[in-house]
Amino acid sequence: MNTPVPAAFHAGEVALQQRAGVAQRMAEVGPRVIRSYMPEQHRDFFGQLPFVVLGSVDAQGQPWASVLAGPPGFIRSPDAARLRVQAMPAAVDPLARNLAEGAPIGMLGIEPHTRRRNRVNGRVTALYGGGFGLAVEQSFGNCPKYIQAREPVLAERVEAPATRGTQLDAAALRLVQGADTFFIASAHPGAGLAGDHGVDVSHRGGKPGFVRVDLDAAGQQWLTVPDLVGNYFFNTLGNLLLQPQAGLLFIDFDNGDLLHLAVRAEIVWDGPELARYPGAQRLLRLQVQQVLRRAAALALRWSAATLSPALDGTGGWVQAGA
Repeated sequence: MNTPVPAAFHAGEVALQQRAGVAQRMAEVGPRVIRSYMPEQHRDFFGQLPFVVLGSVDAQGQPWASVLAGPPGFIRSPDAARLRVQAMPAAVDPLARNLAEGAPIGMLGIEPHTRRRNRVNGRVTALYGGGFGLAVEQSFGNCPKYIQAREPVLAERVEAPATRGTQLDAAALRLVQGADTFFIASAHPGAGLAGDHGVDVSHRGGKPGFVRVDLDAAGQQWLTVPDLVGNYFFNTLGNLLLQPQAGLLFIDFDNGDLLHLAVRAEIVWDGPELARYPGAQRLLRLQVQQVLRRAAALALRWSAATLSPALDGTGGWVQAGA
């Protein structure tokens, strides 16, 4: 697909880099590490994965985060500018209605037990029997920070009927409040336009309980998440600064349950709430708007987690007034 390659960083990402005082450094780093092709080690990496996390956008502009799994080799790279994924989402998965030729897709390859992760943002080139092709627009690696080491094993997929709503039910609440990991999809306002920045999907990790759930006066559920020091790309926050809708994915690593959330995001820059989570640079407040819970939907089970050593310098939520 002969579309222009976006610049390394867009206006939202640059604005956050300026606020953090790293814009000049990132202007030099970005073009060196964010490529329009995959280096060989990234191509090999995607080929050995048993799952991949994807971000997509629906017809209303709402980002969604999803996951596809298969035997290692279900993703392959015919050349440095393309990937082929031999898997398709279940009909109930938001990704199913968002896959179409030319659609922007964000892809995160992550290997938790080795704490490796690499990203590809691109566009769907074609749908074919049992899979789809992806043209690479941006390819870059990420550091191992905050990844909990756990190893997946393929299991039988026996998805139960899905549960939909606008609030977390008891099962979803337990998953969110006990989580040490989730994934977040976000999108540039111009996602879907040729040559513009598209969809991104990213990993977030913390000590169990790092996602706090609160109710506001109107009974709306909000998740509050610490934004820990990272690589200063600000891919997710830069998108949210320009377009505050996001999609979250929580995985129950014991039983394969999947929880997809559509949320509206606010960035908290300072104040007493920020001080309640030691190590947080900022907070993300996420208003829950849509909930899709899918029991036993992922055909993977996972070993017990070893928390990232990068979390040693962070705390948990401190009670107000403590």
